[in-house]
Amino acid sequence: MLPATIIAHKRDGGKLTSEEISFFLRGYVAGTIPDYQMSALAMAVYLRGMDDQETAALTLEMLHSGDSLVWPAAEQPTVDKHSTGGIGDKVSLVLAPLLACCGVRVPMISGRGLGATGGTLDKLESIPGFRTDLNEEEIRRLVDEVGCVITGATANLAPADRKLYALRDVTGTVASIPLITASIMCKKLAESLDALVLDVKFGSGAFMKTFAAARELAQSMVDVGRQVGVSTVAVLTDMNQPLGRMAGNAVEVNESLDVLAGAGPADVRELTLALAAELLTSAGATANAIEARQLAQRHLDSGRALEKFRAMVAAQGGDLESERSIAPAKVIDAEQGGFVAAIDTQQIGLAIVELGGGRKNLADQIDHSVGIETLVRLGDPVRVGDPLLRVFAGNLAATLGDSLRAAIRIDEQAPAPTKLIHQTVR
Repeated sequence: MLPATIIAHKRDGGKLTSEEISFFLRGYVAGTIPDYQMSALAMAVYLRGMDDQETAALTLEMLHSGDSLVWPAAEQPTVDKHSTGGIGDKVSLVLAPLLACCGVRVPMISGRGLGATGGTLDKLESIPGFRTDLNEEEIRRLVDEVGCVITGATANLAPADRKLYALRDVTGTVASIPLITASIMCKKLAESLDALVLDVKFGSGAFMKTFAAARELAQSMVDVGRQVGVSTVAVLTDMNQPLGRMAGNAVEVNESLDVLAGAGPADVRELTLALAAELLTSAGATANAIEARQLAQRHLDSGRALEKFRAMVAAQGGDLESERSIAPAKVIDAEQGGFVAAIDTQQIGLAIVELGGGRKNLADQIDHSVGIETLVRLGDPVRVGDPLLRVFAGNLAATLGDSLRAAIRIDEQAPAPTKLIHQTVR
């Protein structure tokens, strides 16, 4: 096979065989196919797309480029969740320990924030001592002992994805449904799961801005999961306003603790329970979704999920009792009255990045103490002088006052009611 022939075939709209995909990926990982040829193929995929079989073949080749976690047979089901990312999305911090209380294993491999969207690992690292660099043996041992971990991917899990993603990032091919699907699914499949739930977000604070694009991605990932024998469900959720009230790092950990204690924002609680019900049902841990939701709700309301979170944090070296630094706060008030008609959720995420709570480059250091609390929801009535946002950033908060105030649009008429969960793709 010649790399140039494969590139030309895909560029002309042809379908790649699994053998061609395997040849190209293995050569790229081994270094016999250079970056410029991989870039050309990625651009051809970006422009021409891939069908279900091609996407599944690409995913499996990326999966088989490294190791997979191995679990004892005939024990608890192994499950996980992936979110495509949103502002204030702290569900993983609540869901992993909650699921572990329900008798399933949760080896949650998570990522860091880049751009407007915060990362689960960055949030957890606001807990002093918390380790997000567990090796494969530690992942298996702690999941066996505690029931769950939340950690970063090891160097041996889907290494082809790490190399290809870095290339996509600099060649403008990130926004390709097949390439996104393969990138997400290869890492999740490396966990050797029985069931996976995907939280695919759309709206102003999501990577996928439209419902149609989010649904296309959801269907693509569900199809790949089904083809490889993993029970996979995708839930399409709204990200036209922050999830919960808090966005940042330490402030999101604190809000997660509220939810784990049976309180906290209603939307975070509702999404957590909905995802838990989907996973427990898909994995066969409960007879039906109603029973699954009731089981998860009992563990959340009893405080058992909070105790499981404490156990996970301690097992990963964290000290939950140590003070998490929160920057001094400044409130941003409304300058006109009316109703909250729209929230530029991405702008809130970008403001956190400007304050140091996120990354512009992968090497940037995170200030875990900064964050933003959204004090209004879509449709809320406001009067002049009512608080809209609370910015945890000390003296830096004043520099973003005007842009953040502009992120919340106030109109004379209230918008149509919105819902959090729009559709489930199976």
